[in-house]
Amino acid sequence: MDKIWLKSYPPGVPADIDPDAYGSLVQLLEESFRKYAANQAFVCMDRFLTYAELDAMSARLAAWLQSRGLVPGARVAVMMPNVLQYPVALAAILRAGYTVVNVNPLYTARELEHQLTDSGSEAIVVLENFARTVQQVLGKTPVRHVVVASMGELLGGAKGMLVDFVVRSVKKLVPEFSIPQMVRFKDALAQGGKMPFTPARLASGDIAFLQYTGGTTGVAKGAALTHRNVIANVLQSEAWSKQAMSRPPLVEFPTIVCALPLYHIFALTACALWGMRVGALNLLIPNPRDIPGFVKELAKYRINMLPAVNTLYNALVNNPGFRHVDFSGLKVSNGGGMAVQRAVNDKWRAITGTSIIEGYGLSETSPVATCNRCDADFTGTIGLPVPSTEVAILDDDGNPLPLGRTGEIAIRGPQVMAGYWNRPDETAKVMTADGWFKSGDLGTMDEGGYVKIVDRKKDMILVSGFNVYPNELEEVIMAHPGVLECAVVGVPDAHSGEAVKVFVVRRDASLDADGLMAYCRSELTGYKRPKYIEFRDELPKTNVGKILRRALREERQPA
Repeated sequence: MDKIWLKSYPPGVPADIDPDAYGSLVQLLEESFRKYAANQAFVCMDRFLTYAELDAMSARLAAWLQSRGLVPGARVAVMMPNVLQYPVALAAILRAGYTVVNVNPLYTARELEHQLTDSGSEAIVVLENFARTVQQVLGKTPVRHVVVASMGELLGGAKGMLVDFVVRSVKKLVPEFSIPQMVRFKDALAQGGKMPFTPARLASGDIAFLQYTGGTTGVAKGAALTHRNVIANVLQSEAWSKQAMSRPPLVEFPTIVCALPLYHIFALTACALWGMRVGALNLLIPNPRDIPGFVKELAKYRINMLPAVNTLYNALVNNPGFRHVDFSGLKVSNGGGMAVQRAVNDKWRAITGTSIIEGYGLSETSPVATCNRCDADFTGTIGLPVPSTEVAILDDDGNPLPLGRTGEIAIRGPQVMAGYWNRPDETAKVMTADGWFKSGDLGTMDEGGYVKIVDRKKDMILVSGFNVYPNELEEVIMAHPGVLECAVVGVPDAHSGEAVKVFVVRRDASLDADGLMAYCRSELTGYKRPKYIEFRDELPKTNVGKILRRALREERQPA
């Protein structure tokens, strides 16, 4: 394959990385624990955790898990927001020789039961705020060991007790629960400290993570990511970002803002694992939806990297206090998870002085597959394939298409998953015999190797035989000064098969449908214009902040 994108690579970025540089992800992590022992690794609510403390705590928890009699490769679920216990549990499970099953803490009992049962998880580490959901499904799953954490227990002394009191008794954020066999996180650490820890014998092909796809496209499936998959993506991310991180003023150990949830693959790789690889400090934000509180946290640090999704960037730039944060140290703003809109990028750049560098990936690709150059302005593309990665644009029969033609984006590289957990049928639908992963996204590639997302296959709207792509329309509508957020979906139409409907959250309360329709007539050709406009106070989103078009489509509201 002619890797035409290499000619567009920034200086110093290699064409390839070595995914076999480490025998396991544990080797990579333990190297960082030794190398950066005195460095601060994570901070949450002003409590810092050094690499040495992370090393010691995770070894103790690993010893406790091993004492439960779990066999190598056993699945252990983690159900927590961004709190200090998360990286401890993450490292402990891997060091003990087990597989991490990341769980969205906002899952309903039905969703949790499916994931625990599907993965065969035998243990779970959960924040007490969500323990009631675990209690509801415990008897229907293979889980036999439950470790329950609290918000305050690692914060220390009076502060920790105060935080737990406020969370439990003032804010009432911990529903009553009863799990007789549970062990408190701090007690598991204490017990584990008196037990032998046996370093696991791991191979690069062992499964490190079961990363569930979120269920927005149907029943959630677990993407099986091996140690080699994740090592590859960490090294790919490191190679790609090195140019930006080496720009003056030099920062030996960067500060990364981790507002995206760690159970999501974007934050898992781009914040936690990449951060530990380079000795960074990760600023954990437990609740990024509290934008004023988030901004107050940002003001305490000289941040160097901020990964986020478009909706989070948009919320920040529309917060008055955000303009007063010191951005003199900000080197990289990574955008992913959904399309970055030009209007949001322009506001972000005006305030912070940096453009949003959009990348692209999926749970199935660990996740990063492509990224824009860190020295580039907004391109409207998802960038170039990262080192050791190939991207092809395929037709419906799986044949490569010429440059500029729209087809399905396919990805091949060492970061591509081993397959879906216990789902050979679903794996066969997306993986080819020669290692290509078919993403389900429609896109094009230009002569420079830049890839542009056109849309998800399932999101494409067919109006009188014409293809309409929601991303394009949302980009145009978001540029209207009276629009804060929007989502475009197709609705049944007797005359055209489907018609365009747009859901809008207003920035300007005076904006009405007639005014927005007039704007769309000036910017969009006839078949692309919305037939229906509905104003709302908010749009449905995943916990990562991605707008759920599927939820809007399924409402089947009268047009």
